[in-house]
Amino acid sequence: MGADAKPSAGSGVARIAAAFAAARSEGRAALLPYLVGGFPDAETSLAVARSYVEAGADLIELGVPYSDPIAEGPVIHAAATRALGSGATFSSVLEISAAISADVPVLVMCYANEALGSGSSRPAAELTRDGAARFAGAIEVAGAAGAIIPDLPMDHSADLVRELEQRGLASVPLVAPTTATERRRAICKTASGFVYVVSLTGTTGERRELPPELADLVNAVREESSVPAAVGFGIGTPEQAAEVGAIADGVIVGSRLVREVDEAADADDAAARVGAFLSEARIALAG
Repeated sequence: MGADAKPSAGSGVARIAAAFAAARSEGRAALLPYLVGGFPDAETSLAVARSYVEAGADLIELGVPYSDPIAEGPVIHAAATRALGSGATFSSVLEISAAISADVPVLVMCYANEALGSGSSRPAAELTRDGAARFAGAIEVAGAAGAIIPDLPMDHSADLVRELEQRGLASVPLVAPTTATERRRAICKTASGFVYVVSLTGTTGERRELPPELADLVNAVREESSVPAAVGFGIGTPEQAAEVGAIADGVIVGSRLVREVDEAADADDAAARVGAFLSEARIALAG
């Protein structure tokens, strides 16, 4: 949805805006935990998602496992492989969205091949249009507020953005430290929901330190966009969440939570582990 468009009150875009506004009214950045749908199995991933809601997540990033997740580090890559081995599919992951989306806005994160379809002999342009419509319709039915597709360049996203916009859903773009200034400005100008600011070069994963130039990148995005800026990649402790929350509108935590699930004894333990981390992160953000 363009910067000048006004979302309807019940749209996914409006729900995302309301979530960020609610966090802002409490004097903190919004907390956006990530999970791999279907990891390590359907029961556990649903328990984790519900724990996110109970622990006070403002929005949830729901990852669809993929065999070649180019943006992911070893923790999330291994989790996606295991989820696929357990039978996770695009449809089964959307069942998680359907179960929790009434309580918190859900952003479906998947790769372009999953969203737009492949393996057809039909012309690529026709396939893309049909795939975009099917994808947008599917996540709308599942109650999602929007989508994040990290490997879909802005130049090739028009069909998907249009289909999402027609349904009031957000198409959340990514901006990285390596994004050229003019391209970043173009991305920010057309962003809806929020801008996902990648904190560092490389793949997802916990880091000991975040780059000192992150504040400059976040400030640039906030100046160039009419929607919030949320930072992801590398955030693995409540203290780092607070550090990022001091400069950004939202904090995205992924690998640390996936690791907690991987190390858990069972579904109950996984839910308890991630809930404890998010509760600490909420306290740190508020402090």
